[in-house]
Amino acid sequence: MRMLRQRIGDVLLEANLITTEQLQAATELQATSGARLGDVLLRMGVVSETDMARTLARQLDMPFANPADLKIHPPAARLISEQAARRYRAIPVEKRGDTLVVAMADPLNVVALDDIALMAGCPVQVVVTTERGVLRLIEQAYRLGAAVSDDRPPEEDAETERLRGLVDEAPIVRLVANIIDQALEERASDIHIEAREDRMQVRFRVDGMLRDAMSGARSAHGAVVSRIKVMATLDIAERRLPQDGRIQLKDAGRDVDVRVSTLPTIFGEKVVMRILDKARAITGLEELGFLPDTLAQFRQAIRRPYGIILVCGPTGSGKTTTLMAALRELNAATQNIVTIEDPVEYQVAGVNQIQVNERIGLTFAQGLRSILRQDPNTVMVGEIRDRDTAEIAIRAALTGHLVLTTIHTNEAAGAIPRLVDMGVEPFLVASSLAAVLAQRLARTICRHCKEGRELPMDAPDRLAMDLPPDKQLVVHQGRGCSYCGNTGYSGRLAIHEFLPVTAELRSAVSQRVSAAVVKDLALKAGMRPLLQDGVTKVLRGSTTLDEIRRVAWTEEG
Repeated sequence: MRMLRQRIGDVLLEANLITTEQLQAATELQATSGARLGDVLLRMGVVSETDMARTLARQLDMPFANPADLKIHPPAARLISEQAARRYRAIPVEKRGDTLVVAMADPLNVVALDDIALMAGCPVQVVVTTERGVLRLIEQAYRLGAAVSDDRPPEEDAETERLRGLVDEAPIVRLVANIIDQALEERASDIHIEAREDRMQVRFRVDGMLRDAMSGARSAHGAVVSRIKVMATLDIAERRLPQDGRIQLKDAGRDVDVRVSTLPTIFGEKVVMRILDKARAITGLEELGFLPDTLAQFRQAIRRPYGIILVCGPTGSGKTTTLMAALRELNAATQNIVTIEDPVEYQVAGVNQIQVNERIGLTFAQGLRSILRQDPNTVMVGEIRDRDTAEIAIRAALTGHLVLTTIHTNEAAGAIPRLVDMGVEPFLVASSLAAVLAQRLARTICRHCKEGRELPMDAPDRLAMDLPPDKQLVVHQGRGCSYCGNTGYSGRLAIHEFLPVTAELRSAVSQRVSAAVVKDLALKAGMRPLLQDGVTKVLRGSTTLDEIRRVAWTEEG
């Protein structure tokens, strides 16, 4: 093992993972607290556990493993006790010949290594991973299968009482905490906890795709769901009807809002937990994947003093992220910006944000009426859901306000007839609408395992994606590695379709034309369709043809 020649802070600085100012602040905090510099940096939230562990492994010339890629062999785990594993933050993974492979977060703890070697009776080889990952693996190895032992189907009242007794027991509390911690560590947007016929299945949605995270004993499912219900102040006795709630957490000093939804299925309740990290940095428009000409058009649109700008796309397509990035550009001391959202996903300094609360009558429409009495320059409405909200937004745009909002349609051209279908007069839509931006999110290729290949001349994708039939083209893909969870993808970017409302289009909209006519006029005016925008980003090496086909395919394509 090669010993560190530099402080971990200096190593992170050289790797561009922290700034000089952040290192200086951490060093000052370390001097007063006495904690290790790495722990101070983690508490400050300026570096992730994964980056810290990967950097440490590189400096020590030791292997690093993503916790999600580690599979525990039970015979190896049983070579040390659970108490020792928790004390040393280490877990045996497997035996390779006479050597025990141990995953741990602090490979410099030579006392722990000596004790584990003594207990196991064999030499130890270290694999560096995150502390959260180690704790989660310990939970899986020693507790997950034994969290609940009673698998019999008792009567409903007795079952409820049993679950009430389990929700505060340490194994269940730790198990739920570990599921949430793992999801946060893996940048998951949603947690799915499902009852199968023979097991409990936990899946995370990462970069828009579901992936298996862990599975446990079928008997643990009821207690896990009940624990989540208690955290979300839901009724644990009601298992026949859907319920919705929320959990507010703190993770490494960050405020995290978790929206909880339960749904009865034939094998038990399914729980989906949507994770909203209120403190995460708002991305700038230039980081969202806009092509230069589209970005220039969108920026010009949001600089208008009045009018409506619609961002459309399915759920989870990044509409709110785009609007918040736009507000970030518009935010200034001279501007009064007010939003009404459901939920508030980002917190923006200097912007007045309102949370919808339909239980007390604070709907989008009611909130928007009140906002217009507050002398706003710019209003952001989370979503236009009904005629009332649409008409108020349009009147706001016609009386000198810039209104940014979202609407659920598949493409930009469909947003205009959608407003008309809600009951808004076509001439009002034509007079107020400034632009429509449709978008999807596509996964980006993992930079750690990215590789290029030449696209064959006879590849079907050339015809399907309208690529040049006789030009040599190089496309890229990820082969899969531990950094990306062997998916070949890490992170996402948006693909766009920007529709400016021209004078010709306003005239057509006033006559209640169809979405097809709107699209034809927009294409003639130079609109780049979603599919074409995506293919351009494929040829730039940002994503893959398979990914664009998945998110942007149309019948026309």
